[in-house]
Amino acid sequence: MGTFDILFYHFFNHFKLKKNKKANSIATFYVSFLQCSLLLLLGVFFAKFFRKMHMDTMSADKAWTLFVLVVIFIFFKNWMYYGGRKRKVLNAKMIKNKKLTYNIYMLWFLPVVILALTLVLLQAV
Repeated sequence: MGTFDILFYHFFNHFKLKKNKKANSIATFYVSFLQCSLLLLLGVFFAKFFRKMHMDTMSADKAWTLFVLVVIFIFFKNWMYYGGRKRKVLNAKMIKNKKLTYNIYMLWFLPVVILALTLVLLQAV
């Protein structure tokens, strides 16, 4: 079981008590948003690195188009992956760890920090 599966499970259990019908959607959105923000951070890092190394690998328009296509793929993949059966399997595996070990506000703050780091890296020369 991976890191994103554990984060999905914690989000799902947290919001299952408060918003029963939307818990799966919220948890899926969070995991997708976190994966997309990490992808953006890596993309900006490698774009700056390749620019400093004077390598012309891809134009900016093509890179943004590729990023949008990958984001759509990530959202669709997570929607299918965490649909019904996978969530039940996660529930069975994590049933012994009922206690949430992560602070939910810190988990929401994580993608914001990643996006802020991406903006700082994007502004760097």
